[in-house]
Amino acid sequence: MRKRERENPCAVCGHYHKYEEGEVCGICGHRSTSLAEKSTLHVSAFPSEILPEFLYLGSYDNASRSELLKTQGISRVLNTVPSCQNLYKNSFTYHCLQDDKILQFDDAIQFLEQCEKDKARVLVHCMFGKNRSPAIVIAYLMKRKGWRLAQSFQWVKERRPSVNLSEDIYQQLQEYEQKIFASVDNSNPPQPTLLPVAAQSFSFGFPKVNDPVPVPAFNNSFPATSIFDHPASSIPPQEFTFGAGQAEKNISETPFSANIPNPNGSDIPMDSS
Repeated sequence: MRKRERENPCAVCGHYHKYEEGEVCGICGHRSTSLAEKSTLHVSAFPSEILPEFLYLGSYDNASRSELLKTQGISRVLNTVPSCQNLYKNSFTYHCLQDDKILQFDDAIQFLEQCEKDKARVLVHCMFGKNRSPAIVIAYLMKRKGWRLAQSFQWVKERRPSVNLSEDIYQQLQEYEQKIFASVDNSNPPQPTLLPVAAQSFSFGFPKVNDPVPVPAFNNSFPATSIFDHPASSIPPQEFTFGAGQAEKNISETPFSANIPNPNGSDIPMDSS
């Protein structure tokens, strides 16, 4: 191990590993957040409060900040990732789920119910606080509040927008909903992060390739006026003359006839009377 690694332990878990290079810690399983994950997550030192003064949801980074957890009155921690080490056993009461594939909803809910009974604030966390731990919280809301899956998910999502359940985890929640209510609620659409909607195409006013071609409006009952229907087209060709040879017209047809110049080039004599 290089000298720099010995002198610079991970600021999150405290163990020596190549945190900045994204190496997974061999002791606690912690790793740094990738750039793609950082762009989608709302980074906060504090966990999200799901139920006031009782249930909190967060990441392993949140669980590693013992002093901040104490300022929020949190005394118990539910760890949903077996590979994450429980860091402060002398300061918090830990409960860790043992299966990294199947979420043990009943086991987790039993621990949370005991926390509620003891009026103890509890943090539920996974690595990033967006998949496994939110699923446990959602299952708890379904079990204790009697809410269906869609309502429970919406409640958690509004309080922690970074939640993004995987397809496998969401399927486990559907099965748990079936177990609790003996049915799956299909009245609400699945959460959008699981079933992405195809991106809408933008035409900017131009017709799309598959759009039907509009029929020209040649047979309308009120066709548009043609340029060849201009009244000037009804004037005989011989009346269009250029220069001094213009034919005389009846100047009384216009109220401005007094201002029309004399075709012969001389001013119109004014009436002296």
